[in-house]
Amino acid sequence: MAQYTAEQLISLREKVSKEVKEVLQKRALEQNILIDDISLTDLQFQRDFMDAIEMKQVAQQRAEMEKFNVQRREEEAKVTILVSEGHSTAALLIAEAVEQCGPGLVAIRKIEAAQEIAAHLQRSRNVTFLTGS
Repeated sequence: MAQYTAEQLISLREKVSKEVKEVLQKRALEQNILIDDISLTDLQFQRDFMDAIEMKQVAQQRAEMEKFNVQRREEEAKVTILVSEGHSTAALLIAEAVEQCGPGLVAIRKIEAAQEIAAHLQRSRNVTFLTGS
């Protein structure tokens, strides 16, 4: 246990306990004693020290969370760029099609959009269709 700092004894309790168990089992076996299990149960330090360790762990967790948030924002920015590039490419292709084939493509897109809107409104409970006659 002397190879660990007091902070590590608290934060790595399971690992330390496992290593102590292995060492004790080895030594006890030389004396024909079998040790089944050990437990580090009562590690006591000054309250200020415990508070400092807890604050450090909380700070580390916050830092990890911020790191994750930065990565998430970077990925969202990449997605936004890719979507924008896709829209730009689509707009260029539509412009080329209109130039080559005339405004028929735009008229077809308007009809498709109107059909989509009508289908959405048809599913809505708050919309009533009235005939023109």
